[in-house]
Amino acid sequence: MRIVIAGGHGQIALRLERLLAARGDEAVGIIRNPQQSQDLIEAGAQPAVLDLESATVEQAAEVLRGADAAVFAAGAGPNSGTARKDTVDRAAAVLFADAAEAAGVRRYVVVSSMGADPDHPGDEVFDVYLRAKGAADADVRSRTALDWTILRPGMLTSDAGTGRVLLAASTGRGPIPRDDVAATLLELLDTPATAGLTLEAISGNVPIAVAVKDVAGN
Repeated sequence: MRIVIAGGHGQIALRLERLLAARGDEAVGIIRNPQQSQDLIEAGAQPAVLDLESATVEQAAEVLRGADAAVFAAGAGPNSGTARKDTVDRAAAVLFADAAEAAGVRRYVVVSSMGADPDHPGDEVFDVYLRAKGAADADVRSRTALDWTILRPGMLTSDAGTGRVLLAASTGRGPIPRDDVAATLLELLDTPATAGLTLEAISGNVPIAVAVKDVAGN
């Protein structure tokens, strides 16, 4: 498979790229900063330099053409202000979805956030972030031209992955290693029957492949 990942230098994206490369798939990571290219190459991915905050739909579609799936894993980052929550976490996600449609890439997987809600109250930066992610998710869910799956992980940790998760429409709060988020994304990409699902994921007791199979088609 050829998988194009927006936010290709993110911690989850780099893990996913390594997993894809290890099994012989072609991973393309979209990055804004060309200085990050070497990190992607070392992860086994092909870097594509493109700023999704200023790119056109056609420029993004050019990167996506010929892909089997698109993964939106970009984010403005914890140190960014409220303005970039909108331009990255919402607008870039919408543009990337537009580009996937333009390129004829139906499979579209989103890394969202637990608690994402376009009507989330509050004025703190994290409140704005949750509204932006919620608005992006709502936009993606409205699209009939995409076979979308939205994954909302719990609190991300850098602990070693366990390979076991709790995956459901609603899981309650909890932590999850980034290793296990990346492994879950890989399994979702391999399971087209998860299209149309919005799923939460935290650490649990069920092997990832089993957890994804259990929710597929529900």
